[in-house]
Amino acid sequence: MINIRKLEAELWESADLLRAGSKLTSNQYCIPVLGLIFLRYAYSRFKMVEAEILKNRPSRGGRVMPIEASDFAAKSALFLPKEAQYDYLVNLPSDISSAGLVNKDGHAMNSLGEVVNNAMALVEDQSEQLGGVLPKDYTMFNDDLLGELLRIFNNSALDEVGGDIIGRIYEYFLNKFAKNIASDDGVFFTPKSLVKMIVNIIEPKSGILLDPACGSGGMFIQSGDFVNQSGMNANSTMTFYGQEKVEYNAQLCLMNMAVHGLTGVIKSGDEANSFYHDAHNLDGCCDYVMANPPFNVDKVKAESCENAKRLPFGMPGINKNKEVGNGNYLWISYFYSYLNERGRAGFVMASSATDSQGKDKDIRQKLIETGHVDAMISAGNNFFYTKSLPCSLWFLDKGKNEEIKDKVLFIDARNYYTVVDRTLNEWSEWQLKNLNAIVWLYRGETEKYKALLEEYKAVLGNAVSFEEALGLLKEELKDLQKRAKIEVEAAAKNEKKRVQAYYDEAISAKNEEITVAKEAVWLYEKFGDGVYADVLGLCKVADIAEIEEKGWSLTPGAYVGVAPVEDDGVDFAQRMAEIHRELLSLQAESNDLMETISKNMKEMGL
Repeated sequence: MINIRKLEAELWESADLLRAGSKLTSNQYCIPVLGLIFLRYAYSRFKMVEAEILKNRPSRGGRVMPIEASDFAAKSALFLPKEAQYDYLVNLPSDISSAGLVNKDGHAMNSLGEVVNNAMALVEDQSEQLGGVLPKDYTMFNDDLLGELLRIFNNSALDEVGGDIIGRIYEYFLNKFAKNIASDDGVFFTPKSLVKMIVNIIEPKSGILLDPACGSGGMFIQSGDFVNQSGMNANSTMTFYGQEKVEYNAQLCLMNMAVHGLTGVIKSGDEANSFYHDAHNLDGCCDYVMANPPFNVDKVKAESCENAKRLPFGMPGINKNKEVGNGNYLWISYFYSYLNERGRAGFVMASSATDSQGKDKDIRQKLIETGHVDAMISAGNNFFYTKSLPCSLWFLDKGKNEEIKDKVLFIDARNYYTVVDRTLNEWSEWQLKNLNAIVWLYRGETEKYKALLEEYKAVLGNAVSFEEALGLLKEELKDLQKRAKIEVEAAAKNEKKRVQAYYDEAISAKNEEITVAKEAVWLYEKFGDGVYADVLGLCKVADIAEIEEKGWSLTPGAYVGVAPVEDDGVDFAQRMAEIHRELLSLQAESNDLMETISKNMKEMGL
């Protein structure tokens, strides 16, 4: 069993160490490295499909018939000529100039960079979707650096195509590059937990999915995973369309989709500027729309927007320069307009958009009055790699149940998250499930909620309640920590490291169990066996009349209220007096120590 987290970290550390030793910036390094990961994926899949083809390959005169590109096309797989295969590149001689190699156009190749460029061009020749997409600037690497990079990804663990190991590695590297390339504002990458939340609530099954600001394609990848996990084939049941103005980002997207075995139609460049173009002519046609568009874009040409239509509620405010000063409500209008009569949309938006005034408020009112606003979720700070601002997730549904047609679910999740590091928060897998469970109950889908409770029981056991399970796990952790201390101290010097590592792993696993138990308790104490209820400070279902009373605001905090602060039973005045006495005592102790240090230094002649 591969430890995927360990593998991700090791590969990144090796690749980033090489970058640090070169003069390349993260920006220059990003696409070429992701291109090599793609090439490694293509080779693993090629070898797997080749083995399948050879199983039943007919022979003539005792010789097996040679494999051709058409054999791979019949299995929806990419054929790789010998010169584009990863093991060929890894096993090239160190002196390329003396190897007598020529590229596909017959020109001599004198460096490893030229050979890899040629490999990418050969792959593009085999795939219409990848034409002009793969990086071909490997000559900026010296041969030693490029050779070392090729060897890093020549890891047998990456051959497990079925488990989507390489897809995970690609996403991990994309995530890391997003953090490093602050100058790009991380615009190409939406953090995975936000994407997963959108996909989980939209629940794509089949039909047309559009992301009009698709960046590196995270919405497509998670949607593909969601569909595949439900037992269907995403490429058969879904059609993916994307628009991405920045060509660099569109490259990342197409490689990302290819690495995950997905196909789609992605348009980039000026024709893909969603403010001015419906590049795929999908107005009113989409089953699903998902996006994380750029927030608060200004100087959008009003006339061009009006000509491009998709504005069912009218134009936002226009300034004296005939420009839209804030594009948020252009995006919101587009997302709604793209939906067909039962379509669903989920998107990330600046928190300020939930109660912005002027023409924005008029558009919001008209949108709410359709009855198609399904749910609003507030996320806290630090969910993005380069921005600390809070955001909101909006969910629209033109096919809502009659029981909730004129209602909106508000969830304030600003205080519900997992800290990744000092500057980044996320929702863990269990937190995503818990928030999703609130939506299920609001929609009347209690069976899904009960299935989640069973999932918790499968991890924590059925013998005791979630609360009791949490208490037992905490006791087990204390015992484990005591045993660890005793056994590490008792271990021989040459064994201490091994014993410590063993207990570190055991304690980490126990802490993970405790985390699961805490999430189970969090959910069950609020909703029991599956009955939706408004929870102060967390969630509230409001009807259109209530929303009108609040001035057509869609800010969750305006509806859910503030959770009561639990009384910890401590007398404030008494505790402050104790702290003051402690402070005075520590100050006196500090003065004594300074006096002693000063005296000792004098005695030493200093």
